[in-house]
Amino acid sequence: MSVAQGKAWGGDSVPCNTLLPDWADDFLEMMRDFWSGELKWNCSMADLSSFRVGGAASVAVFPRSLDELSLLVQGLGRMNLPWRVIGRGSNILVSDSGLEGVLVVLGRDFCSMERIDIHQREHVLVRVMAGCSLAKVLSWCAEKGLSGLEFVAGIPGSVGGATAMNAGAFGREISDVLNSVVIMDRAGTLRNKSHEQMQPAYRSWNEGPDMMAVETTFKLKKGDPETIEARCREIIAQRKNKQPYHAMSCGSFFKNPDGIPAGKLIEEAGLKGFQVGGAQVSEKHANFIINTGTATAADIVSLMKHIRQRVLKKSGIVLEPEVELLGFVNV
Repeated sequence: MSVAQGKAWGGDSVPCNTLLPDWADDFLEMMRDFWSGELKWNCSMADLSSFRVGGAASVAVFPRSLDELSLLVQGLGRMNLPWRVIGRGSNILVSDSGLEGVLVVLGRDFCSMERIDIHQREHVLVRVMAGCSLAKVLSWCAEKGLSGLEFVAGIPGSVGGATAMNAGAFGREISDVLNSVVIMDRAGTLRNKSHEQMQPAYRSWNEGPDMMAVETTFKLKKGDPETIEARCREIIAQRKNKQPYHAMSCGSFFKNPDGIPAGKLIEEAGLKGFQVGGAQVSEKHANFIINTGTATAADIVSLMKHIRQRVLKKSGIVLEPEVELLGFVNV
């Protein structure tokens, strides 16, 4: 480890007693010729995830363009540094020990949107970069009278994450309105795949762990703005009535096995309200694990394991997490 001296190049001010990884100087030198984005050393994952738990990432970087992201990915490959990409952190649980390596955050500079009119009169294409929140996309579409994404109302994720996990609700999925995706691989190479070239499945786009969605194009229908907004309000009201809408959580924690609601299985196992440390099975919806304010990542994982054991004993069904677990060993 090395000790930072004042202001680290390219990023925020770092206290002089902050220990940085041995590879910090080489990492900064690698990026010097192309990097204009922000970076944060020893970045708390609790600040970047909706669970509000987790240790620090060695460094978090915030690219500003596809070119910058591609050059960064290529450089990380040459340095053989571990790295991963996140958006709004709404579907991840990070270990209390944090993440080694580089965390690439697709944030505010990956939020552009544009409308593309096509020859079919009833359809419109909307191209969105991966860092844009679903809420922002939906609001923009509603204002312009573009229908099809109403089912994502109230989902707190980003477009990239929603595309990669084929997010869904109310009987619909992202793949239902997907026209194409721009995908970047671990070599920093971009390729455009049409919906017909993909094989999305339940909570998966089936593109493999080394691929990331950097831009998604949706195929939407023209509609009435007031009708679209009314439907969005209706869906959000349903969420607030049935789910712990404002709690610190990652939404549905487990996948629904073979169409059986995971929440029903957890409730039948008598676990509504069950708590481990500061982590609790929601009283409102049993497939939500919430941070009551003092939870650690270890609390949430312990509760997850308890739920899986009880449900297996009660129903013979093994629940699989929908939330991605990062930085854990043997979980």
